[in-house]
Amino acid sequence: MLKKKLHLLVLFAFLTITISSCMPGSEAIQEKKPVGFFMGVWHGWIAPVSLVVGLFNPPIKIYEPDNTGWWYDFDFYIAIISGFGGISLSRRKKK
Repeated sequence: MLKKKLHLLVLFAFLTITISSCMPGSEAIQEKKPVGFFMGVWHGWIAPVSLVVGLFNPPIKIYEPDNTGWWYDFDFYIAIISGFGGISLSRRKKK
């Protein structure tokens, strides 16, 4: 039982560090080149987490303003509407 709790704690810590390390930030912590296609997807997926973190740390935003343009916007939107699973625009019927 203790081993399972330790594994869950390590997994939680790993996921927390992974998610928070790639959040869109302020101009003070920007990369030198604009973010592109894949970061748009990532920022869309972690937007709810970024929103909560941004409440306590104002430089963190849910959207990176220094991006490559249309493709970043498109992927951000696709990630927002698709969530963590597949694109679920239709609902399954209950049997």
